[in-house]
Amino acid sequence: MAIELFGFQIQRKEEENKNVKSFVEPTQDDGAVNVSAAGGAISSFLDLEGAAKSEAELVQKYRTMMQQPEVVAAVDDIVNEAVNVTFNEKPVECVTDDLPLSDGIKKKVREEFDTILQMLDFSNIGYDIFSKWYVDGRLNYHILIDETAPKKGIQELRYIDPRKIRKIREYEKEKVGSTGNPGFVKRIKNEYYIYNEKGFNATQNSSISGGASSSGLKIAKDSIVHTNSGLMNENNSLVLSHLHKAYKPLNQLRMMEDAVTIYRISRAPERRVFYIDVGNLPKMKAEQYLRDMMTKHKNRVVYDATSGEIRDDRRHMSMTDDFWLPRREGGRGTEITTLPGGQNLGEMEDVLYFQKRLYKALNVPVSRLESDSGFSLGRASEISRDEVKFSKFIRRLRARFSILFDKVLEKQLILKGVISPEDWSEIKQNIRYDFQIDNHFDELKTAEILQNRLQILRDIDEYTGKYYSEDWVRQNVLMMNEDEIEKMKDQISDEQQSDEGEEQEPEDDGSF
Repeated sequence: MAIELFGFQIQRKEEENKNVKSFVEPTQDDGAVNVSAAGGAISSFLDLEGAAKSEAELVQKYRTMMQQPEVVAAVDDIVNEAVNVTFNEKPVECVTDDLPLSDGIKKKVREEFDTILQMLDFSNIGYDIFSKWYVDGRLNYHILIDETAPKKGIQELRYIDPRKIRKIREYEKEKVGSTGNPGFVKRIKNEYYIYNEKGFNATQNSSISGGASSSGLKIAKDSIVHTNSGLMNENNSLVLSHLHKAYKPLNQLRMMEDAVTIYRISRAPERRVFYIDVGNLPKMKAEQYLRDMMTKHKNRVVYDATSGEIRDDRRHMSMTDDFWLPRREGGRGTEITTLPGGQNLGEMEDVLYFQKRLYKALNVPVSRLESDSGFSLGRASEISRDEVKFSKFIRRLRARFSILFDKVLEKQLILKGVISPEDWSEIKQNIRYDFQIDNHFDELKTAEILQNRLQILRDIDEYTGKYYSEDWVRQNVLMMNEDEIEKMKDQISDEQQSDEGEEQEPEDDGSF
């Protein structure tokens, strides 16, 4: 019996390789809960106690980390570098040059992508969307369509808190092998999402009022758009955020800062040491005499002129308490000395060490987060290796985040009838997304590489046509591929013909 699911589902043809079998489970990086489809228990019960609880706790920890100024500064630098929002240009564009489709369909794909950006309001809140994805490690949107007229496409994209939704993947086992040596292979039978308004926690795993089951509302797979960081734990059961590796260094830094603060406050003041001569008094009377001396010097009876009351005003901090020590007969008499404060209160090496560890775990160059390091506008050869690694890290983040655009664009194009589900699997690898670049180091690197190539081109110009062909120079000096070489030749030919045409036009001398 099929499960009743909320939302829409795109009808796809049966896969051609449905008879292809493997003993290895398919690799999944979406953190879905894997359950067995045997016995019919899937419609009434799902064991979500461990995985869902841990995932909600992870998201909560990641958001708690954003309360720390060092983490906020690092995430802000990463998101600002990845998503550049300006007033006159789109933050990201869809490039369809490599699509094996007609120009009309390519234009339609770009128009639908612009529609998706408008539904996401990416020009205004693109920073917030990318920040949620980076911090939480996952991003979910509910796709709303008009079920009476699905060809109108997506009507709205509504954000879903990742702590309230979970993906479920049902497997069924199939027996393979000989009778004497049997084995089993797993095949995906069904995939869907479960939404619970109260979240998937140990104390909040009750059913939704009017929900589809005791675990929550079951939602069709195509109604949800899910993208994550791609980072998994050691068991491949939980999706991790890029902040996960910085969790331990952050706690160590906070603990070290607290220890230094406590040490400085407790060891900064000098304390008095009172040696009280108790003579040959018995132990009980000696202690009483010592307490009397302490009360005599500590108590401060004051008169409050406002209320007319007399009160004992003891306003001394416990960390500055004096030391009172009894001294027996035969020793020196009553003496008051001082206990010096800490001498190494300016040592910060431990704190700086854990701070650098935190910055490295956050994948941001330390020079960007240190306040005493300025911004250098030098040559690309002067750019540190950390900046080059950071630039590559940003490109990887953009590529992973673009999966969101792929999934939404696929459903939009299929719903509107621009392409079929089978066509999308063939063209999705040829769609690129160009994010607006605002990295000065990339501009310096590109300009310097071009400058070096032109310098080599000037040096080799006298040998071109004698020892080196023009095609060799284009391929090995200018680093052009065959398509770029043909395109450049055509452009040069068109420009030469245009110039010759302008020269051949007769001049108007004003005669009739």
